[in-house]
Amino acid sequence: MNKSKTPTQCPVTATIELIGGKWKTIILYILSNGTKRFGEIGVRIPGISRKVLTEQLRELENDGLVIRKEFREIPPKVEYSLSEAGKKLTPVFRELEIWGNENVLNPKG
Repeated sequence: MNKSKTPTQCPVTATIELIGGKWKTIILYILSNGTKRFGEIGVRIPGISRKVLTEQLRELENDGLVIRKEFREIPPKVEYSLSEAGKKLTPVFRELEIWGNENVLNPKG
């Protein structure tokens, strides 16, 4: 993983610096449900431009969280999936999904 950012002794801060921001967490969550093509990811994130999605995927790939697989065919085909390090975040996303459903989307008083 790319550790070129400001060093910190707090593991939560370090993780948020790596996966934080407006889009990275959502991209990782989408990929936690399996391999997706570029267009499939974009459709699931209304409001993200192709340029920003490309940049975010590149950063996640450089940080070792996402794997990009390019197929040599016409038209070109590229798939994205979580790396082993990225897969370790899946339980965190499942818990966020549960919490969001219980406390944000369907709060019980």
